[in-house]
Amino acid sequence: MNTTRTVCFAIAALSSYAALVYRLGQVRRSWRDNAYRTLVITLLLQCLTFTMGAVAMGSESFLGVGNLAILVMHVSAVAFCVSAQIILLRWATVAEDAVRKTRYWLITGIVLNALLVALFFIADGPGRPASDFNTGSGQPLVLTYLLVFIVSQAVPCVTIFRQCGPYARMAGKASLRQALRLLSVAAVVLFLYCLARTVNILTAASGIDIGVWQLAASVFSAVGIVTLSLSLTISSWGAPAAKLLEWARSYRSYRALYPLWRDLYESSPDILLEPPGASVSDLDYRLHRRVIEIRDGWRDLRPYIDRTAGVSGGGAQSAAGDESRQAFAEAAQIRQALHAKRTGTIPDDNADAGDFEDRDTDNFTAEVAWLTKVASAYRRLSKAG
Repeated sequence: MNTTRTVCFAIAALSSYAALVYRLGQVRRSWRDNAYRTLVITLLLQCLTFTMGAVAMGSESFLGVGNLAILVMHVSAVAFCVSAQIILLRWATVAEDAVRKTRYWLITGIVLNALLVALFFIADGPGRPASDFNTGSGQPLVLTYLLVFIVSQAVPCVTIFRQCGPYARMAGKASLRQALRLLSVAAVVLFLYCLARTVNILTAASGIDIGVWQLAASVFSAVGIVTLSLSLTISSWGAPAAKLLEWARSYRSYRALYPLWRDLYESSPDILLEPPGASVSDLDYRLHRRVIEIRDGWRDLRPYIDRTAGVSGGGAQSAAGDESRQAFAEAAQIRQALHAKRTGTIPDDNADAGDFEDRDTDNFTAEVAWLTKVASAYRRLSKAG
């Protein structure tokens, strides 16, 4: 059980350090921005919190003082929550309100940390076993200390969650809306950590052993902190990541269209706009070109497409949806038309006057999605027979 908790602390710490290093890479151009400085401070406190958690799991003393790592972890966690709340204020509140509410949160954080330090030493924190600060062990002062800490974590989670929704709807930048939505998810997960931790404390105080379920708090903590780290950095990496995902989708479509394009090119070499290349650096251009060439090859086949021929799509076709069945039908007609062109057979009822089943070719994204389905069906039909 301690191994799992240590791993969870390590995951949380690593995600915190990764977010901090990533943000520090922007220090030259962003240091004068108050929101950026607050963000860096928040990430530093986040790193300190989970570093101290890992230290506490490995040793009962820190700097020669028993359980000091636990106290530092809790104090920095309170400061970290306050700082996260201040970031949200700076992101989504007008300057005057942000200053006033920031002052309130700073005073609240100082009072809570002073209370935690006082309770820690009044309860003889340095002289107690470290396990007491995990469950409370039924000691009133330790229980009070732990519950004050849990409340100090739960309240910011609630306030952040309540504020993120309205702020996200008001935010002008898409990256900020994404950050706020992800921050609200982190707040929910971390609130679940607070609930799970409270259950651990109260069941231990009541003499109830919940066994492996005690680990739920550590898991929620690790997942919540990873999500929080992502939310605090998504505004700078979200757009490049979205572009990378779009590039990956385009590349998959480009590759998926190849078998259909190849057979159409072999049937009608004149559709080639320019010699093919292996580079994908200009993928968007190449994908557009491939779509155009497929459409040109499809047009060349219209005199050979028999609209009255039955389509045998097999079990896969019968089990598919309407659009998939239509894709199979189109793919089967292309295969039949290619064969008819090779043999010089022109059907009596052909599609010479038709045009792609009245598909809207102005929406390129939809066109690529449709042609990809047709190409996939074409590949499956070619393999089947």
